[in-house]
Formats: sequence, structure tokens, C-alpha cells
Amino acid sequence: MTRCVLTGIDGSPQSEAAALWAAAEARRRGRALRLLHAWPWLDAGTENVSRPGDLRPRALDALRGIGDRIRHDHPGLPVEAAVISDDPVDGLVAAAKGQELLVLGSRGLGGFAGLLVGSVGLAVAAGAPIPTVLVRSGQAPAERPAAVEATREVLVGLDGREPGDAVVEFAVTEAELRGCRLRVVHGWDLVPAWAYGGLMPPQVDPVEQEAVEAALMSPVLTDLRAKHPGVDIVEDIRLGGGARALLEASTHADLVVVGRRETRHRLGPRLGPVAHAVMHHCAAPVAVVPHP
Repeated sequence: MTRCVLTGIDGSPQSEAAALWAAAEARRRGRALRLLHAWPWLDAGTENVSRPGDLRPRALDALRGIGDRIRHDHPGLPVEAAVISDDPVDGLVAAAKGQELLVLGSRGLGGFAGLLVGSVGLAVAAGAPIPTVLVRSGQAPAERPAAVEATREVLVGLDGREPGDAVVEFAVTEAELRGCRLRVVHGWDLVPAWAYGGLMPPQVDPVEQEAVEAALMSPVLTDLRAKHPGVDIVEDIRLGGGARALLEASTHADLVVVGRRETRHRLGPRLGPVAHAVMHHCAAPVAVVPHP
């Protein structure tokens, strides 16, 4: 089976933005684009059969509309559309197996305006077996001023103690595809210690500790630069923790890349605190990459 870029469509502006972003990504990667609508109450018959209450024709119309726009904008890009009768989370996670990339619209419908990702996006990103990108409305590819174009970069969060090779390789590949800089961000914090029943300020020199953190990153960066000599790779070490560092550094990011451990929690797949925070609050598209 030929691997493709898969995107979920639900008729929202966010899913339309995700589809347009996915189309540009599919063209960069030389892959086909598959548009998928998953809903548990669609009739399970063929798409030529319409029954009272069957949502399949309406879903197919929405898919055809965005598919036609993408074919117009990207002549020659193979685009297919499908509707499946399944729960959106289960359907998207199952459909992602063996594919190149999954792209979703990022929409939070709760009462917290600062939270940008809804329950479906969170659940799919936590359980999908392939990298999953969440795109907000307004993040579809567009022309940029030359001054902004020159500052484009892909960001990746790196823990020097547990680098996550799959995460870093995904990020550097994305930078190569875009012809832009890769910024490797490492956020660290001063951890207070317990003493006499309470928290005490850490007895650490920040300057010395930053040198330690840089030394942890150095082997990974050296190896990365050797493997990808054509990519401008810069290191960015910041005091304040991983999520804060990525959010502060993401001003001009094309994409922010974070990792997600594949190990299963007893309550099911889950996201770590850094990935969770970045997904909710980052203005740029966010890629969540599973790794061992």
C-alpha cells in the first residue's frame, strides 16, 4: 500500500485549514492526499444509497468541495475522499496505520478560550501510530512577506537526557522539505529540594547548570549536523521548562514538533505535560511524534 498524507474533515473552518495544510505537505513529500470523514451514525451502505437521516451524501458533498479546491490549487496532486461509519477518534486512529502523516484541525469547544484543542484532537494525537499535526484555522499555507520568509524555521523540543531520535529526525526532515532553519529548543528548570518539611531554593548556579544542559545536547546536535549538512541547525537553551521554552521560541515557526511516548498508560494512551501544553497554547501548527 502506498503511504499517503491523511486529513480528517468535519466541515469546520479548522478542518478546511488542516486539509489545505495537508495538501501542501503531501506535495512536498510526493505523496497522495486522502480526505476522510468519520462519523458513527452514517449509513453503512454504499455511497450511492441514500436513506432518511443518512448523513453520507452531505458528508460527501463537503469532501468534494474541499477536494475540488485542492485539485485546483495543486494540479497533479492525487486526492481521494472517503466517508467511514465509525467514531471519529477510533476511525482516524485506525485509518492512520501505515500512512505517512495525519493532519487535523485544532478546535477547542469548551469554556476556556486559551485552550485550542478539542477532545477529538487530543485523543487522536495521543493514540495515533504516526506523526499527527494539529492546525488552527488561519494556519493554511499563504504568501509571506520576504522579511518573514527569511526567518522561517521548524522548532523541535529536545531533552538531552532522553533525545527521542524519531522526534528529532521528523523535525529535521520537515526543515529540509521547507528549506528552512531547524531550531532545537531545550528548556530546563531549577528544581527545588525538600528540606525540613518544606521546599527550599535550589543550591545551583544557573550559569554552571546551563553549561551542563548544553553539554547534554552537544552529542545529539553534532550527530544531526553530520547527517544533515544542508540544514541550518541552531540550538536554543532556555531556563523555564520545556513547554514555556517552546512557546516563547515559536514566534516565526512553520511547525513546532514535540514527542509522545508510545508506552501505554493503564488508563489508555496519553500525552505528556509538555506536548499537552504546547498543543493547547501554541499559535503555530504542532506535530506530535510517537517514539519509544
